[in-house]
This record gives sequence, structure tokens and C-alpha cells, in this order.
Amino acid sequence: MSELPPPPIHILRTHTAPVTALFVSADNERIYSGDFAGCVICTSTRTLRPVVSWKAHEDGLLGVQECGEDVVTQARDNKLHYSRIGGSAALAESRTPELKYSLDVNALNYCRFSVLEGFASDGDTLLIALPNLVESSEADIWTLPSCQRRHAAIGREATAEGPILSNDGRGRGASGIIMSMHLFSAETSLRLLLAYENGSVTLRSSTRPKSVEGIGWDVVWSAKSHVEAIMAMAVNKDTTTAFTVSADHLIGRYDLATGESEKFKTKQGGNGSVAVRNDGRVCAVGGWDGKIRLYSTKTFKPLGTLKSHKASCQAVVFAHSDPTIPTVSDDEDDDLDESEKADRSRWLIGAGKDKLVSIWSLMSFEKSS
Repeated sequence: MSELPPPPIHILRTHTAPVTALFVSADNERIYSGDFAGCVICTSTRTLRPVVSWKAHEDGLLGVQECGEDVVTQARDNKLHYSRIGGSAALAESRTPELKYSLDVNALNYCRFSVLEGFASDGDTLLIALPNLVESSEADIWTLPSCQRRHAAIGREATAEGPILSNDGRGRGASGIIMSMHLFSAETSLRLLLAYENGSVTLRSSTRPKSVEGIGWDVVWSAKSHVEAIMAMAVNKDTTTAFTVSADHLIGRYDLATGESEKFKTKQGGNGSVAVRNDGRVCAVGGWDGKIRLYSTKTFKPLGTLKSHKASCQAVVFAHSDPTIPTVSDDEDDDLDESEKADRSRWLIGAGKDKLVSIWSLMSFEKSS
């Protein structure tokens, strides 16, 4: 007889609107959650209490990510903000993050940004991929802090005749608008993985330092695993495998090197979020029914179903199994021993339309996956 799944070890009730975005800091010290009202809350994983919260946007959050002492947020108000949060010492003082830079972006397709650190140049520290400002079927890559567009209209299809731009901003390609993206590097080239409205996934690559009209961004491979629009995509830590979920009952798996794709049938249709654990062995899928389902990434054997949310699970994220060491130690009274840190590294966090954030402590699944 199989064991019953555990209840969440904690439920955060700090939001007053549906929670739409999650992020865990690299040292596992902080959980960032953003909601439909544009608010972002940073919660300590030691005390499970908010350390800072602010009204980051005027509309629902699409993404939030900590980058060193800064935090990037994007929302449906067509804005991307880059704010200085200041690390653990500043967080202890509960100061509202200082807005450093802001970009006007296109949020028509509700597609989250993708950040690449360490590949920029000329004083910039980040590359950020976003949907194109005009055509939602194309992508741009910007640099921060200079706020310059380095690559424009990635994915634009050449047309022999007719207008260059579409009438409705959805693009002229058969793939439809971009639903999710992941920017990464491979040796000297930039690579952009794009998931589309028609259920397909395409990997493009370029070695050019700058580009316009999508020139120089060659298609490495393209595959289609879904019959409905892709709702979410996740890439494992070593950027070898990607996973997609959709409104259908399928999960797609893609080998990023070869483009080989597989699709796995599940018993439940309607999935809105997906995450992969750091070791690449387990993936979590958040369903429209509020349940979080766990699968082996190798066999897609079901590993369990977590039931807590009363409405759609809109975001899932794993804690880091190999967290970095905090640059500034927190209050000694809150110090965790090695056993507690190991347990925290097995956390899975979910967020739902019911305004709640659930925290689960999982087993390792070493034999099962």
C-alpha cells in the first residue's frame, strides 16, 4: 500500500490576491512571491515571516528573480523593474527596494522574462530575454544596467511580400505567440528556447554580438509535443533538458542538444506550471485543479500528488539542493543546523489562485527516480 502524501509543513497567508510568481534565492534563505495585485513579498525561510514587501507593479506579476543584491520583476502593466534590495543586511532593516532601472515591455502574451548572468559585456551584468515590443511571436534580448536592446525580433519569419508587421501584434508565423522562453549560453553562442501558442518548442542560436530583424538567429531544432498552447516551460540546471506543460494532458520532454522530444500522457489535463529539481531527477507540475503532481524525469513514473490549494496552482519552484553560502549571516538565534538545512534543500513551494503559498518537505526519491 502506497504512503499517503504529507501535508504542507507551512502555508503562507500574507497575500491578499492570487499568487502568480515564485522564486527561491540561491542560498535558500528567501522566498519571493508576487501576486495579481502587483505586490511582491520576500519571506525568510528561517522564520517564515516577511522581511520586506512592496507594491512593485500596477498589475499582476509575471515573474520575480533575485540577482545578487538586486531583484528583477515583470508584470502585466507592461513594465520590467530592476530594483536594489541590498542583500541580507538591508533585508533585515525591511527597507523598500530602490528602483534602479525600468523597461517598457510587451505583456500581451503574459510571457515571463528569462535572465542570463555573466554573458553580458561593456559594463553590463545581465542579459534579459523578453517578448518583442511589437510582435508577440518574436523575442528581444536587452542588457542591464544599460537598458539597451542587443538583439531584436528573434524568430521573425522572412516574407516575400506583404507588410512586415501584423495587424494585431500576434505576429505572422504559424506558431502563434511566445508563451515561455529560456535564455542560456553554449560556449561562445547565445541560445534561446521558445515555447509557442501552437504547442511547439524551437531552439535558436546566434554567435553575433548584436542583431536586428532576427538575422543570425538560426533554428537549431523545432519539435511539437502538445495539441494546445504551452502554459509553462522549465529547464534543468545544466541546460540539457526542458519540460513543458499545457492545457492538454501531456508533458513534453526535450533533449536540448539533439532536439529529440518525447511526450508523456497524464491522467489530468489542464496544467499551468512546471519546475525541475536541481539534480534533474524530479519535476513538479501544478494543475488547474490546485494539485501538485510529482514525476520522475527519467521514466515519468508518478511519485505523488500534493493536495492543498483550493484553486489553480499557478507557480511551483524547488529549493536548491546545492545552495550557495549566504554572504551575510543572519541572526545567530535563527541559525539552522545541518539537518535543518538539508531538510530545507528538499522544499517544494507552490502558489495558487487561492492567495496561498504552500511549503512542502519532500523525500529524496533517490530510488524512485
